[in-house]
Amino acid sequence: MKNDVTSDLEFFVQLARLGSLSAAARALDLTPPAATRRLALMEQRLGVRLVNRTTRSASLTDEGDTYLRHATRILAAVSEMEDAVSRSREAPRGILRVNASLGFGRTTISPLVSAFVQRYPQVEVQLDVTDRPVDIVEQGFDLAIRFGALPDTRLNARRIMSNRRFLCASPAYLQQHGNPGALADLARHRTILHRQNDDAYGVWRFTREGETVSVKVHGGLSSNDGDIVLGWALDGHGISIRSEWDLAKYLESGRLKVVLPEFLLPPADLFVYYPSRRNQPARIRAFIDFLVEHFRASQ
Repeated sequence: MKNDVTSDLEFFVQLARLGSLSAAARALDLTPPAATRRLALMEQRLGVRLVNRTTRSASLTDEGDTYLRHATRILAAVSEMEDAVSRSREAPRGILRVNASLGFGRTTISPLVSAFVQRYPQVEVQLDVTDRPVDIVEQGFDLAIRFGALPDTRLNARRIMSNRRFLCASPAYLQQHGNPGALADLARHRTILHRQNDDAYGVWRFTREGETVSVKVHGGLSSNDGDIVLGWALDGHGISIRSEWDLAKYLESGRLKVVLPEFLLPPADLFVYYPSRRNQPARIRAFIDFLVEHFRASQ
C-alpha cells in the first residue's frame, strides 16, 4: 500500500487532470464525500487553498499549480526509483554493442570485455573499434568508450578515468636539439602530430594562469594512430602530445621526459557515452560499473 503522501500526490494529479472531484473519485475508486474530505485535509495541512470548486468543476489556484508541478516531478522520480530497484534483480543478459577507439580498444577494452563475459556469461558483447567517433544512436551501439570531451550533447556521459596530457620527448632528442624553455621555442623543434577528428591540424592549445595560448607547430611526422605517434616519440623523432595513460611507464623508465610542464593542455579524460540513463538494461549498467571499477582500481 502506498504511503499517505504519495497517495495524496496521485489524488491531486488525477484531480487536476480530470477537472472535477467526482471524476477523480471515480478514477481512484473513492466516494465523492471521501474525495472532498481528502482535499479538505490536504488544504488544512498546507494552510492554503489548492482548488477553486464549483458544483461541476474544479480549477487550480496559483498554489495548486505549484503543488501540481512538484507532485508530477516527485511521482516521476518515485516511479524511476522503483523501476531501478526492481531492475537491480535482473541478471545481465543479451547482446551488448560497444564502440571504442582503435588502439585503446584493442589493447585495453578487449581484455576487459574478456573479463566481463567471464563474470556475466549470458551477455554477448559485440566490440567495434574505429579510428573516428561514431553516431552511436544511428549505428545502434549501446555505448562508446572515448577519450576527450563529449562529442554529442544529446548523449549522457560518465567519466571513468581522469587523464591529463603532456608535451613529451625522448632524452636522445632533447640532448641533440635542446629542451624548449618557452612555447615560442616549439616553432624551431620537430614535432610529431596526432591527427584527431576535426581538430585544427598542427595547432596546440595551452593554458597557463588562466590564459589560453595557441601555438602553430610543424610536424615532420603525423598519424591518425596514437600508438604510431608514441612509437615515433620513443624513437627520438621529436616532441609530441601524449596522455599520462600512454606515458606512465615510459616516464618511469626514463624513455620519455615531460617538457614545458607549466603549460596545461586540455585533458583527455576517459568517458563512456550512452544514449539514455533511463530504463537501461542490466547488461549496460553492469558493463559501465565494471569499467568504473577497473579504472578506479588502476589509478
